[in-house]
Amino acid sequence: MKIFEEDHVHAALSYPAFIGSLREAFAGDFTMPARQVMKLDPNSEHHDAFAMLPSWNDEVIALKAFTYFPENPEPYRSLYSKILVFDRRHGVPLALVDGASVTYWRTAGVSALAADVLARKDAESLLLLGTGRLAPYLIRAHASVRPLKRIAVWGRRPEKAQEVVETVKSEFPEIDFQVASELPTACGEADVIVSATGSSEILVRGAWVKPGTHTDFLGNHHADKRECDTELVTRSRVYVDTRINCFREAGEILVPIQEGAFSKDLVIGELAELCRGRAPGRQSDEEITLFKSVGCALGDLCGALAVHRAG
Repeated sequence: MKIFEEDHVHAALSYPAFIGSLREAFAGDFTMPARQVMKLDPNSEHHDAFAMLPSWNDEVIALKAFTYFPENPEPYRSLYSKILVFDRRHGVPLALVDGASVTYWRTAGVSALAADVLARKDAESLLLLGTGRLAPYLIRAHASVRPLKRIAVWGRRPEKAQEVVETVKSEFPEIDFQVASELPTACGEADVIVSATGSSEILVRGAWVKPGTHTDFLGNHHADKRECDTELVTRSRVYVDTRINCFREAGEILVPIQEGAFSKDLVIGELAELCRGRAPGRQSDEEITLFKSVGCALGDLCGALAVHRAG
């Protein structure tokens, strides 16, 4: 069995090639049970957790395990993760792959894949909410699927948003990068809105979003919290990465359902159904599309398998 660390992952993966691999994986046959997220101390105010995400296809079996300790002090990270890969035919262990780095690559890759399927073909401006380690990956992934001309980055601390801009702007000299200050204005100007924050409060409101926008919410994994309001959900054609996980964890979907403003059968399709051509995508340039993801194990399998193949 081979062991692959973070540097191996970054050397093996690139956009848009990895997005193509994700598209192929979601269009193919696979099994992906519900992921298991366990709070380590249900009586504690802390959110320390352990999770397991299994999946398999006709080639490999993959299990990602991760710990999440959001209040970890320096020098510890908030998330540690490993992906164990087995041969599907005989069950032989093949690889142990760094899971944290794969998570960044696959989360951004899935986001960009959904945008490639659902956003307008002429989309040229992106608003990114969030300044964490995932932010540069999201910019690189989305820039690989649309000819973006403008990217605005928003964060509660403008200096952090500026740091994200400084990290990536030299890679894309053709793109005008800005730090967004007023969310209502920034939302109204964007063709694609991606929210990847840990916010427990609503950040994007339906009244701010113009017709034809594609929106993507991936920062919240709590059933009672959300990054967008009910109005945006009811104005949108809604899609999810997986129903089985989003109907358990995605407050963006569950809160409007609890309010009686939305229902599960109004979710038009999963990402796999879109990739297989079994769910209709955008029907006009005036529609708002909304993609909600909480993370799915098939993306981890796809990333870990690509790293293993690269050797």
